[in-house]
Amino acid sequence: MSQKPSIVFVPGAWHIPETWGKVTTELEAHQYKCAAVALPTTLSASANFADDVKAVQDKIVAETSQGRNVVVVTHSYGGAVGASALKGLTLPKTGASTESGHVIGFMLIASGFMVTGVTFLEGLGGKPPPIWKEDTDTGLAVFTVDPRDLFYHDLPEEEGKYWVEKLQNQSMKAFTEGYEAGYAGWKDVPVWYLATTDDHSHPLEVQKHFVKIAQDDGGDVTIREIDSSHSPMLSKPKETADIIIEAATAFTR
Repeated sequence: MSQKPSIVFVPGAWHIPETWGKVTTELEAHQYKCAAVALPTTLSASANFADDVKAVQDKIVAETSQGRNVVVVTHSYGGAVGASALKGLTLPKTGASTESGHVIGFMLIASGFMVTGVTFLEGLGGKPPPIWKEDTDTGLAVFTVDPRDLFYHDLPEEEGKYWVEKLQNQSMKAFTEGYEAGYAGWKDVPVWYLATTDDHSHPLEVQKHFVKIAQDDGGDVTIREIDSSHSPMLSKPKETADIIIEAATAFTR
């Protein structure tokens, strides 16, 4: 398979696929086929983590079934979903048939590393962080602080407001239910991690700590940094796309 890999994008919680639009425009100019996933937990309060994983797997298989290799690029909560979706879709270590494509690389942006058997909420210590809480009446996770400062503080004011208005309702079940589908798929492929140095949601020192733990656990993790908020795909799209291209090139060597 000599063609460039397809790139499947997984957004974070609350976020729509269109948040990847600036980056996919850059990548498509370099002849990369791009597809972004809509997470079911941003569409229904009854959806859970397993529903999100299935949506990503379906998007991956739509590419691999046509013989294309895939790089999965994830953001924030989407990292746990994307890692879990890799199960069974990477190249078998036994050297089995390669008539179909496979996931050849995995990228995390301002995220964490999925641990099999651990829910997202358990990974946060068993309760929501100070920036959001559960609304028990609606079954949604709701913000306790200004999401513009959390996600978009380095965007122009009007653009930041635009993306705040695009935030979706987020099912709390994404963080607590459906984790029979959880899987530390980042152990199965090379990983690139893009750390956001001016992140008000996921501090840089925490990101680096997670990377070190993953590396110590045997993960093949390459780290890059970008001077941005939690959302470099919006505030630094060309730089983000350039790093994705660098990663995809490394994955195909």
